Amino acid sequence: MRASLHLRQSQHLALTPQLQQSIRLLQLSTLELNQEIEQGLADNPLLEREDDPQATTLRVAGDGGIVGSGPAGEPAEAPAGGGDADTAEAADRLTDWGGSGAGRDDEDDERGPQTWAAQATDLRAHLLAQLALTRAAPRDRALVELLIGALDDNGYLETPLEEVLPLCPAEAQIEPDELAAALRLLQSLEPAGVGARCAAECLGLQLRALARQSGAADPATLELAQRIVAAHLPLLAARDFGKLKRLLGADEESLRAAHALIRSLDPHPGAAFGAGTADYVVPDVLVRKVRGRWVAQVNPEVMPRLRINADYAAAVKRASRGTDGQGAWSARLQEARWLIRNIQQRFDTIERVAQAIVDRQAQFFNHGAIAMRPLVLREIADTVGLHESTISRVTTQKFMASPFGIYELKYFFGSHVATDSGGAASSTAIRALIKQLIAAEDPREPLSDSRLAELLGAQGIVVARRTVAKYRESLKIAPVALRRTL
Repeated sequence: MRASLHLRQSQHLALTPQLQQSIRLLQLSTLELNQEIEQGLADNPLLEREDDPQATTLRVAGDGGIVGSGPAGEPAEAPAGGGDADTAEAADRLTDWGGSGAGRDDEDDERGPQTWAAQATDLRAHLLAQLALTRAAPRDRALVELLIGALDDNGYLETPLEEVLPLCPAEAQIEPDELAAALRLLQSLEPAGVGARCAAECLGLQLRALARQSGAADPATLELAQRIVAAHLPLLAARDFGKLKRLLGADEESLRAAHALIRSLDPHPGAAFGAGTADYVVPDVLVRKVRGRWVAQVNPEVMPRLRINADYAAAVKRASRGTDGQGAWSARLQEARWLIRNIQQRFDTIERVAQAIVDRQAQFFNHGAIAMRPLVLREIADTVGLHESTISRVTTQKFMASPFGIYELKYFFGSHVATDSGGAASSTAIRALIKQLIAAEDPREPLSDSRLAELLGAQGIVVARRTVAKYRESLKIAPVALRRTL
């Protein structure tokens, strides 16, 4: 075999660091982009916000060295280059019967009224505060605290008392009757229904609380509701009103009143005390009507205002090329320029794609979801001259604010269903039609999936019953049997 040398030409795609950064920034959400920018500001001293009041002003020495000064001319350093725990806690407190059992920390007394007002009270603290006001003995309080620590987020005691009893210290010699009495004390606290072990017990506790309130409910209706909750709750959940009337010997009017009373109760009494916080969406694009045309514009509130620190950049240019570290500073300057350019390109691309979507879905903004037209990524990609994968990145976790609400850009894309006229209807429009038909149905005779398919067919939309069921479930609408009322 002889060695030989051949020359071959070929083409291949190479992703430069700048292009890689551009692609990565494009797929980030607004929150992730802000985190990326904050990291860039921390890592690169040549990069700064235009509206940053803490931006430093630099002095440059005659030899090209950088001498920093902080805000207002103050000297500064030169930049560098580069549920079970609660249960256990209550169980431990059982060994000290002389304590108050209120579970209050000593340092809480030092907190001011504004601190307490700003804090959200969770279920455990709410119950402990009520327990502290009772005349229960310290031993009973400690047992109630033990049960409070075993509650779930909805206020239910899912752990059987037989399993809670071994958690008590052996030296305390707790009897099962004492634990049962502690549970009754817990169930007497607010909110009504807390400490229940099942949905029937939870609703029953709330009905008994209503019975103690004079004039809160009609006695006959209250008594019938208690009978239903105690023995026939599965039949009520299945909306088998005919069988309920036969078993209870009640007429339709009485059963309707009892049903309405039960529906007014809260099956999750502890959920209102959850520690969850509301999630807010900051739209990337704003849509408004200008001279009869819907126009999409980037939200100026999410546009970061970045710039190169002029003094640092000048210092880098003045420095001698032979100086050690000059290459590193030049690289940082280039990185800052790339970041600013790629962020601007990111928002330009989002605006172009959003405007193309708005132009295609103009009828949606005029008439609502029922006028949504079928749309796929390829149509927008061809319009703006980008690849489908780029459109997918742009429309993921990017939101558009319109006079009718805030929508993710992906919301405007959907599959299509054929119509009798040979056209196509958007799946979003079909869902809106199904929701509209169900909202107008007779609650005594709700529309079945087959009937919904027939009504859609009458409007020229050919859709199977199983497709209607899939769309109905995506709208979180119950099936026909669970929508029937008296």
